[in-house]
Amino acid sequence: MTIGLAHAELIAVLTAVTGNDPRVMTVRSGDALPSGPFELGHRTLQSGLREWVREQTAHPVGYLEQLYTFADRDRNNEILGGRTISISYLGLVREQAAPGGGRPGWHGWYEYFPWEDHRNGRPAIMDDIVERLNGWVSDDSAKRDQRRRRADFAFGLNDATWNEDLVLQRYELLYEARLVLEAGCAQQGNSGRPMFADHRRILATGMARLRAKIKYRPVVFELMPESFTLLQLQRTVEALAGLMLHKQNFRRLIEQQELVEETGATESETGGRPAKLFRFRRAILEERELAGTKLPLSRN
Repeated sequence: MTIGLAHAELIAVLTAVTGNDPRVMTVRSGDALPSGPFELGHRTLQSGLREWVREQTAHPVGYLEQLYTFADRDRNNEILGGRTISISYLGLVREQAAPGGGRPGWHGWYEYFPWEDHRNGRPAIMDDIVERLNGWVSDDSAKRDQRRRRADFAFGLNDATWNEDLVLQRYELLYEARLVLEAGCAQQGNSGRPMFADHRRILATGMARLRAKIKYRPVVFELMPESFTLLQLQRTVEALAGLMLHKQNFRRLIEQQELVEETGATESETGGRPAKLFRFRRAILEERELAGTKLPLSRN
């Protein structure tokens, strides 16, 4: 649908966690997110999005929530003289093959944002990022102090604390500093895999939303199989947060909030003794207003 010179489209950030790896559904061989125009024949925005995702990826879509509307000027260089308004959605699914017509495929979050995965400690790429950010900070003497504060806050530098929720702020700072390919810089170091137009910015928005949301709503269970061990649940939350969690604190919180119940079955894990299998207690959503899965973060 075109409104004046504006073209409206729907775009999806479909997330799954497979093998402790948070992944996103892409098209164009990993260069773009599934998207398509919002047409008059679509009954609702969500129904239009589901239709486009099925057409491009042949993948079913379960949980969906509206994410953000992107309407900055010149954000899509494929539409000359016009503006694209993208209404984005965050979807949570279980990964399966996607044989659709848009060259679909699953790719890890951290291919696009390698500085966001701190599960094994501070990633090595941070050294390169800090060095290049320091150059950007020093490049403008009039704005040096302001740039220093922004860099420290976003990336947890100089005694500032790393905040896993600031995915979008970090990407936008790197974009402003022209340290990512989408901003027109030459490839240097590992600045993450680029995407078409501002699709990496949209992905960052979805990552930030999900990282924040798992702290107060039980959406993580949309990514889990019907039954799971507590370790599998913890590893899924860690994959999304990009941080390791304290095992006993995590389990205590899950038990206190009565989020899960035993199935009576067990499963062997890593060659050890069998672990109990659990399932999500969906009835709890009807019993009380749920505070959610708050992350007992262990910042080692």
